[in-house]
Amino acid sequence: MKRSLNIIVAVDQKNGIGKDGVLPWNISGDMKHFKDITMRVSEDGKMNAVIMGRKTWDSIPERFRPLKERINVVLTRNKDLHFEESVIIASGLDDALKTIEDHCSDKIEKVFVIGGQQLFNEALKDPLCESLFVTHIDNVFDCDAFFPDFNRAFTLKSKSGSIIEAGYTYYFCEYKRSFLER
Repeated sequence: MKRSLNIIVAVDQKNGIGKDGVLPWNISGDMKHFKDITMRVSEDGKMNAVIMGRKTWDSIPERFRPLKERINVVLTRNKDLHFEESVIIASGLDDALKTIEDHCSDKIEKVFVIGGQQLFNEALKDPLCESLFVTHIDNVFDCDAFFPDFNRAFTLKSKSGSIIEAGYTYYFCEYKRSFLER
């Protein structure tokens, strides 16, 4: 069975997502939202998987790696890198999805792509990508990595009210793939 993909990302007003491999903002409410969404399951004994590029893995502070209570999948072609035993290594998105299906399909409820830019580009083009969870931050930051335009392929499903924290205004949206784009 092919499982649907979800993307979770925070973007600034110009779809900026990072600078020099790190988030250009520090918003604890967004981090809590990320954790809540990627850990939420509807069935006891299930977990969600998070797929990330190696640079995204590197950007997570060591004390938080691997992300707890989620199956962590890191994409890299470098066979010399070493990761915790619980981390699944894959060469690309298709390999990651196949590995998840082959080895832990019975444990997984949802699959989330969590970054970075190259992986987001690939995941958005995949017809299995059905949902986007986007934190929109009402600021413009100095970014060198960007989330691709998705508005033609996805429709807004829900939007939270505005939240103000640490001098930033932001809100959470969920988008679903438009049926016309399939």
